[in-house]
Amino acid sequence: MNNETMIFGIRPVMEAIRSGREPDRVLIQKNLRGSNFRELFSLLRKLEIPYQFVPVEKLNRTTRQKHQGVIAWVTGITYQKIEDILPGIFEQGRLPMVLILDGITDVRNLGAIARTAECAGVDAIIVPTQGSAQINPEGVKASAGALYRIPVCRVPDLKASVQFLKHCGLHIFAATGDGPVDYLNTNLVRPLGLILGSEGQGVSGEILNLSDSRVKIPLSGGITSLNVSVAAGILLFEVVRQRKQSG
Repeated sequence: MNNETMIFGIRPVMEAIRSGREPDRVLIQKNLRGSNFRELFSLLRKLEIPYQFVPVEKLNRTTRQKHQGVIAWVTGITYQKIEDILPGIFEQGRLPMVLILDGITDVRNLGAIARTAECAGVDAIIVPTQGSAQINPEGVKASAGALYRIPVCRVPDLKASVQFLKHCGLHIFAATGDGPVDYLNTNLVRPLGLILGSEGQGVSGEILNLSDSRVKIPLSGGITSLNVSVAAGILLFEVVRQRKQSG
């Protein structure tokens, strides 16, 4: 299964970015010059889109088309802005449920989380442009296509996005092994953002400090942590359970 699309040429790549189809990776010819290149390079750096400088021979081996020194790959995901999503949710009279992924670098975990999130009715997933798995065909496959159905917001500053959610009235929950509150004893019938971190590092300190509540999933065995996609399923469907019970 290959859902990647190759685009080439400076202008086509810039237009893809401006239309919301931010590339997962960009190859740039070494020593490329010119005003168009500078405009593209400024855009890549501003949005923190991953790029790599390579010899022209590598570009020529990748495509026989006139690439103008730039080749990029997109996966068909149109990244959205959380600022555009939240107002519509409130206007519909619904309680927003936003998933924030901090440092999830395994693309299969990302896909599995997205699949669970879509099934649970999550309104949007927020991922950082740096320090996160890039959405590629493997991730799309692991998500069973959910990454094409659920809005994904890729942001350069995760901290600023969490602050925006708080400003909009969302209660921010961080899932952490040493959280003081059992998730079953937490009121989840409210506008909420749920932060999940990597299995190794957990939620980063600066993001954790922005949370309103820290919740844990109590474990009884000798292993001290769950796979993050499993934790996502447990927590998200507790939200679903509580909201259904509340009517």
